[in-house]
Amino acid sequence: MEPAPAKAKPQGRLLVSTQLDAKDELEERLERCVGIVQALSNGLSEREANDALTANVCKGQQQHEEVCLGLFALVLTEPTQAQRCYRDLTLVNRDGMNIVLVKINQILMEKFLKLQDIPRTQLVWLVRELVKSGVIGADGVVMTLMKQIAGGDISTKNLWLAENVLDILLDQKEWVLKSGMLIAMSVYTYLRLIVDHGAPNLLPLRQKEVDFCIGMLREKFMECLIIGRDLVRLLQNVARIPEMELVWRDLLHNPQVLSPQFTGILQLLTARTSRKFLACRLTPDMETKLLFMTSRVRFGQQKRYQDWFQRQYLSTAESQSLRCDLIRYICGVVHPSNEVLSSDILPRWAIIGWLLTTCTSNVAASNAKLALFYDWLFFNPEKDSIMNIEPAILVMHHSMKPHPAITATLLDFMCRIIPHFFPPLESQVRQGVFNSLTFIMEKRVLAHLAPLFDNPKLDRELRSMLRERFPEFCSPPSPPTEVKMEEAASMDMDNHVLDKEEGCYDHTEAAFSDDEEEINNKGKKREFRFHPIKEAVVEEPADITPWLDQLDDTMKEKVQQIQKTSDTETQCEVMQEIVDLILEDDFDTEQMSALASCLAELFKDHFRGEVLPEEITEESLEESVCKPVCLIFRNLVTMQEDNSGFSVLLDMLAELYQKQPKIGYHLLYYLKASKAANGKMMLYESFAQATALGDLHTCLMMDMKACQEDDVRLLCYLTPSIYSEFPDETLRSGELLNMIVAVIDSMQLQELMCHVMMGNLVMFRKDSVLNILIQSLEWETFEQYSTWQLFLAHSIPLETIIPILQHLKYKEHPEALSCLLLQLRREKPSEEMVKMVLSRPCHPEDQFTTSILRHWASKYDDTLGEHIKAQLIKNNNQPRKRQSLRSSSSKLAQLTLEQILEHLDNLRLSLSNMKNNFFTQTPILQALQHVQASCDEAHKMRFSDLFALAEEYEDSQAKPLKSRRKAPASSPRSRKGVAPPTNNEEESASSSASEEEDSKPKAPKRKRKGSSAVGSDSD
Repeated sequence: MEPAPAKAKPQGRLLVSTQLDAKDELEERLERCVGIVQALSNGLSEREANDALTANVCKGQQQHEEVCLGLFALVLTEPTQAQRCYRDLTLVNRDGMNIVLVKINQILMEKFLKLQDIPRTQLVWLVRELVKSGVIGADGVVMTLMKQIAGGDISTKNLWLAENVLDILLDQKEWVLKSGMLIAMSVYTYLRLIVDHGAPNLLPLRQKEVDFCIGMLREKFMECLIIGRDLVRLLQNVARIPEMELVWRDLLHNPQVLSPQFTGILQLLTARTSRKFLACRLTPDMETKLLFMTSRVRFGQQKRYQDWFQRQYLSTAESQSLRCDLIRYICGVVHPSNEVLSSDILPRWAIIGWLLTTCTSNVAASNAKLALFYDWLFFNPEKDSIMNIEPAILVMHHSMKPHPAITATLLDFMCRIIPHFFPPLESQVRQGVFNSLTFIMEKRVLAHLAPLFDNPKLDRELRSMLRERFPEFCSPPSPPTEVKMEEAASMDMDNHVLDKEEGCYDHTEAAFSDDEEEINNKGKKREFRFHPIKEAVVEEPADITPWLDQLDDTMKEKVQQIQKTSDTETQCEVMQEIVDLILEDDFDTEQMSALASCLAELFKDHFRGEVLPEEITEESLEESVCKPVCLIFRNLVTMQEDNSGFSVLLDMLAELYQKQPKIGYHLLYYLKASKAANGKMMLYESFAQATALGDLHTCLMMDMKACQEDDVRLLCYLTPSIYSEFPDETLRSGELLNMIVAVIDSMQLQELMCHVMMGNLVMFRKDSVLNILIQSLEWETFEQYSTWQLFLAHSIPLETIIPILQHLKYKEHPEALSCLLLQLRREKPSEEMVKMVLSRPCHPEDQFTTSILRHWASKYDDTLGEHIKAQLIKNNNQPRKRQSLRSSSSKLAQLTLEQILEHLDNLRLSLSNMKNNFFTQTPILQALQHVQASCDEAHKMRFSDLFALAEEYEDSQAKPLKSRRKAPASSPRSRKGVAPPTNNEEESASSSASEEEDSKPKAPKRKRKGSSAVGSDSD
């Protein structure tokens, strides 16, 4: 009974955490400080408490920090006490709030994304109070807070933060005007954010941002001038907003109005933008991930990191605007050292190429190209850096072979931007581009430009334009031996890496496949990529020399023992000794990276080939996890999570993960296959949080993707455990499902369906299944059919996913439509089903609605009749203008009266060649009569055959009602068995007058001959 509190212990009030998370050091310290403050002040009046805190603060620096941090933590976690705690903080503080400012900055840079909702709200409140109090250094905190406002993100939390920071700046304008850097930074931030806030519901916020920026630009233009040339780029993006257009015109044609010292736009364009501004538009998390990719990830292993980044920050339509910020940051801020440049670390040009080629918006693509070339336009070798212009030329150079279209579009953009950027400055732009190309050759970034500018892969018109614009760079090099051998070697190396890694940007491209391969892969997803020719693996001895010297003598000896022996059992024994050394208190963690590199190289053979045994038995599974690397897994499984060695071993595993990404899914396999690890699958979550990614979902998806690429059998083996152990990560999106259905064959699909039917596997749940099925509409045919088969294996009511019909187009989504059609065929129609089916637009080639209505009409005619009657009357009662307006403005298909009539007419034609009494049913005929009474002449003409049924019904009703006017209350049901109706008229006549009156349109003012079924004197 006692472990429960221990598990709950990490749940603090400051940061979001799971039960497996280790307690955050900062949060733990703040909680201790809160305890000290509460011990000092509990049971005392406010004055006494203040005296006690002041007395404690005077004892020394440590006590001062503890009290200040305790009050700071109470402000963040106790909103009701925040005002009093802040007042106490101002009274007892002895360092001008420096300790508080430092902690706020630390939280903003390192912990902001993990803050719970209340502390996040309180943190912004505290910053506002610090600004109100005029605390020295508060401007720095505000700038750090602005950095957390993500570009290309219109989520509720991000909009809330943008608006609250803006309110601080507007409310404390006098304070803002005292800091030139804060003025420039806030103008740069909000000019950029205006672009994201163009949706109608965001216009009030955008107007506040526009007013703020215009006010600052008009009042403090010289402070804004320090931004440099990127100020022009941002203003250009918002110049179409009427108020901004006035500022833009003054900038171009009347600069003195903005400031007497401002000479014109050229003054801005020739000033390089400081790194501070380029970096301020990336959140700390984005910045960390980009720096990690450009300093730690090897070229060729970047895809999983790029996929994660794409998923996290670039997956929405509005996030396309973020690409410009990323490209400007990479060009202007990320300047690798010569050591990194000469290594196999992922180069900047490859990341930029990936950002360009995955862009889905033409406007965003043009802006991204401008961001890439922006420093070229007014490049001055004396002021500007070669590192700012190097990525663009290298993207073009390295893309020529694998992606010539990328090179062509960039060269075309470079030529056309010269006359079109700003015609009055065309000569200066031409000179800037010329300076850039000259400097590139001087610095030997490329030895010659002729192979790039005059390449036969470019079309004739583009080559002609390049020769016309840059004749100096288009002549072939003479003599040819002038090219350095290192350059040629590096080019060969690059091309080899490109071939090896399936394209430099690691995104899908068209590829030719062998006929044989095409036949073998029918029904599987075809990956359109440049596939390398797989050569036989040549066994080479592991070379660990570069890292051995970084190990201490004892560790070096153990590693060399592993290197010398090939006996697995001996290697396992030595590996256990290495683990014991790692767990010793005096283990030097500095050598962890070198040790991981050695182990990754020594055990590389263990990660080749299939992991799962051919025949799965308990013995074969246990044998498959008896590898040296599994010793680390085994030790982690047997240790308690609060053991100090547990985190050290996790760090070791995380380092190994950096060197060998396959370690992730090998750990998952061990946790499922090994008896020793039974029930310990959640250990993987601790591992994921210990990695550089620090996120369970990301880590899990990357590892499953790696498993999918290496071993499909293993993927299917792991699937039930992954879905059951990590439901929140697997069921909320279709990411893992897509990985699975993309590679499984029909037999594996059937096995998964059996797992579902037996209750071992749940791949869908009601709250997310609709979204996943909508996502699947973009997948390959077999993937979609597999997805629907797996869905149908679950016992989820069809009504849960029936709204998907509104997303389905008959030409684009035949897979989903055919599966739905067969499933609807088995269902009794409900009102919602009928409504959704009728909501489909009418098209002569789309037979979906007619076919299912025909089936229901033959099997459930009375139920279908009642539902159609309800829809007809409901839609007929809506005002025409309002109805058409709603249907045109709705994002999804909107049910209209005209649509229902069209579908009914198609159904009538479909049933005309068979004996079916559907259109002789009283509810249908009454509803048609109801509609006919109020519709316009155009509709009467268009659906005349349909309304003819109602008129026949009307005529048949008039005769018997006239003769029986004195007995309107008699029920037709009492006479129904006397003489069964022989035709439509007789069946219609069996309805009672009272029933008719209930269903009649309540609009007697619109008199129409024969519109009433009740007899009158005029009859």
